[in-house]
Amino acid sequence: MTADQHRSPIAELAHLAALIAEHAARYHRDDAPAISDAEYDALVRRNAELEALHPELVRADSPSRAVGAKPAAQFGKIVHARAMLSLDNAFDAASVVEFDARVRRFLNLAADVEVALTAEPKIDGLSASLRYEGGVLVHGATRGDGTTGEDVTANLRTVADIPQQLPPGAPAVVEVRGEVYMAKADFLAMNAASERQFANPRNAAAGSLRQLDVEVTRARPLRFFAHGWGEVSDVPAGTQAAMMAAIAGWGFPVSDRLKVCATVEAALAVYRAIEADRAALPFDIDGVVYKVDRLDWQARLGQVARSPRWALAHKFPAERATTALLAIDIQVGRTGVLTPVARLAPVGVGGVIVTNATLHNEDEIARRDVRIGDTVELQRAGDVIPQILRYTTADDAHAALAAYVFPQTCPECGSLALREAGEVARRCTGGLICPAQRIERLRHFVSRHALDIEGLGDERIVLFTQAGWLHTPADIFRLHLHRNDLLALKGFKPTSVDKLLAAIEARRRIGFDRLLYGLGIRHVGAVIARDLARSYGEWAAFVGRMERCVELLQGAGPALGEPADRFRRRVANELAALIVVGGIGPEVAEALTDFWAEAHNRDLLAALAAEIDVEPVVFERRASAVAGKTVVFTGSLETMSRDEARVQAEGLGAKVSGTVSAKTDLVVAGPGAGSKLAKAASLGIEVIDEAAWAALVQAAH
Repeated sequence: MTADQHRSPIAELAHLAALIAEHAARYHRDDAPAISDAEYDALVRRNAELEALHPELVRADSPSRAVGAKPAAQFGKIVHARAMLSLDNAFDAASVVEFDARVRRFLNLAADVEVALTAEPKIDGLSASLRYEGGVLVHGATRGDGTTGEDVTANLRTVADIPQQLPPGAPAVVEVRGEVYMAKADFLAMNAASERQFANPRNAAAGSLRQLDVEVTRARPLRFFAHGWGEVSDVPAGTQAAMMAAIAGWGFPVSDRLKVCATVEAALAVYRAIEADRAALPFDIDGVVYKVDRLDWQARLGQVARSPRWALAHKFPAERATTALLAIDIQVGRTGVLTPVARLAPVGVGGVIVTNATLHNEDEIARRDVRIGDTVELQRAGDVIPQILRYTTADDAHAALAAYVFPQTCPECGSLALREAGEVARRCTGGLICPAQRIERLRHFVSRHALDIEGLGDERIVLFTQAGWLHTPADIFRLHLHRNDLLALKGFKPTSVDKLLAAIEARRRIGFDRLLYGLGIRHVGAVIARDLARSYGEWAAFVGRMERCVELLQGAGPALGEPADRFRRRVANELAALIVVGGIGPEVAEALTDFWAEAHNRDLLAALAAEIDVEPVVFERRASAVAGKTVVFTGSLETMSRDEARVQAEGLGAKVSGTVSAKTDLVVAGPGAGSKLAKAASLGIEVIDEAAWAALVQAAH
């Protein structure tokens, strides 16, 4: 179940309405989609499912009632004489069969009555409507929100496929509708010759048509396909196919793949044939459109809020291609996760030249058994990074290739890259010395719960790192050596520079817990850091214990036949026992020891120790009713923050925990307390409210 589906139906429908509207605007109005077509369709399907289950909750701004997006402000507006509707989508043959059955039910047709359908490719372009009066093109508009579109008449006049005047015999008033698109070859040639690189032909066509400078549009290789009509003063035919033939006779390009199908099975056969030819077509398509052929039946069927009942778009699965796997590179993320990326021989997929694809993690590489030198099949859905599905190399040739061995060290800094039990990610243990993690780690080091250096925010850390002044935390305390360099930077005045340097100097004396938290060791949050500081008191004592843990780790070895993962868990349990601090389990102990086991981390700490003094944390102790007890805060606290509540509890000699268990002595519950409150009740643990806690704090002495 997704996070959205944990919401109530009312909340999820509101969330979906806002999300779908945002992505519709990005696609239709801004020509800058942020998600793939498949992801967008999934959101729309989820909205439809919820509305079917809860028809009483359908919103006035429901995506099921919307078409496209509001027109952009920089263009004039044109109100469509007849709404430009969107089409319902189908993603499998069963949905197409149900469409045919739904048409029959609505029209109350006997089973033996033929319902002919037209089937034609669904071109992936930008919808446009062309209005002719007296045979002359008077204006053209985009779909917009289906009711009102953008006036792009001047730009449409530059498209060679669009007639400026219709031949004699055409209706006095007619709106011809279709798609403005760019052929694949034209798109690739334009991208090769242009500084601006479009992601795919659809984006290129949309961006070219929606130009304020008509000369830019004129220079772009735009094409047009007609697929329907809007207002017509005199309809010259009785079927969809005959009407499209008439439109072709007026000089408009129409698809030569349009077929009339006597049965739904024949329509599905056309779909399969077009899908097989998809890669060879000169333009991008994303499915096949079916329409009831008889126009009188179309009129009877009518429409729902946003789509006609007599038409359906049968979408293709995500597009696929095959190419050679040239290499596997390892990228290190800002949190240290090692991610494999496939480097591919360039291949066109959906109008985009693909040169890399995600391999997710080492388990995924092993599961698919892809090897450098393989021919691989990849899939791309929309404008997202492709993924490799499988290798297609002949078995004997594949077997001759070396299996890929995932690196055990970080390619950026050489530190060990380890996997924790139950996780798929392998992480670099280099932390603060790893270039890939440097900026993120330095941000954490100066964050509020760590050194909390005023004036050293994200932008300045990036700036100083790029200047070469910051590599490790110790370099922060050497920034005073770059005072003149700082003053040479734009926006840096003597007052602000001196204020920053003073804030840094004020942190040369820092508490044990803040320093430990600032190191960014995995699983060591502010609470764990305070627990360790309280237990060890002196930083030197804690460092000595960690060095003993490293000796144990490096001196240990697996028993005969003991699997490596079981050995690490066993050692981690021994380390946890050696640290002997409540709440410090094997996971935290292993992370701490892995950090100290790296020589460069110890060097980093030594350099930092030369710049700062680490002070013991002074924990105020007052006699109280909760001294020595474990307290859990849950729900919303209205008079204090969680940090303040924790400090109060620790000052009373209590330990604060984030979970309720049999070891919990007291639960302080605010409004909205949920599962923790229920668990406390089931265990018979005392529960008080925030007011009672305040009274308890006041009574302590």
